[in-house]
Amino acid sequence: MFGFCSDPSTLDGFNWFACYLTSATHLNFYGAFVLVMVLLAVTAPAALGMGMLGALALRSRLWPLQGFGKIYVNIVRGVPDIVFFLFVPIALGQGLEWMLHQVRCPDWSEPIRQGTDFLVCPEAKIPPNGSPQWLYTTYSFGMAVLAFALVFGAFVANTLHGAMQAVPRAQVETAEAYGMTRRQAFRRVVLPQMWVYALPGLSNIWQILIKATPLLFLLGLQDIVYWARELGGQKTSLFSYPHPDWRMWYFLALLVFYLFLTWVSERVFAWLGRRLSHGQATAAGERLRKAGA
Repeated sequence: MFGFCSDPSTLDGFNWFACYLTSATHLNFYGAFVLVMVLLAVTAPAALGMGMLGALALRSRLWPLQGFGKIYVNIVRGVPDIVFFLFVPIALGQGLEWMLHQVRCPDWSEPIRQGTDFLVCPEAKIPPNGSPQWLYTTYSFGMAVLAFALVFGAFVANTLHGAMQAVPRAQVETAEAYGMTRRQAFRRVVLPQMWVYALPGLSNIWQILIKATPLLFLLGLQDIVYWARELGGQKTSLFSYPHPDWRMWYFLALLVFYLFLTWVSERVFAWLGRRLSHGQATAAGERLRKAGA
């Protein structure tokens, strides 16, 4: 990046560190921090949407829909997360390639399943063979978002369903007595009030989601933990570095990053809790009422 970096043999002190910390591999390391933040920014609303759909299914009076919601929530919550992070991209990817294979290669005579191998015609590969690297990264990122949303959406669904049940039943009955339908009572009474009950659980799920981001490497993405291990080592399978084992310092930087992220998250959720508690018949709302009196 700097002009004086052209001849590494002449570098020492600050200049050496300036060139080392701006190398191409370090730029990938810094980009991995952006990748984690983008993943959180996209996955959080996706998981919240999945959770809301799951909570509405659990609340539904239609037994097939309610049964589907229970199966989704219980299976995902009962199976280790890492299994879904590995299963979803593989199953979905192979399913899409199989469908494309049936459409684009109807004359294919060889079996798709050959032992442990899954072989489709080149026209059915996703992404197509020879695609640029950014397309492979985008595909892996999309699979990561889907896997994270499915897993954490189940936990969100359970939390939101419990929050819906926590809204006093008397308020819903009063709304229905005034002529509201069940849907109107849910939209005007339950939905606005449930968030104050759901917020502590959503805060915990958000913190767990942050801690789960190092699992990105399972989905083919080079995350910050991957680059910290690669850059910190004296010699790795891909690179050799002119320094001793510095992994402790790289992982210390990750420790500071994650602690800062969780610290900011706690402040944001505390602010949301105060906002949502105003006027609510809860312990937090009562404290706010007395403090403003």
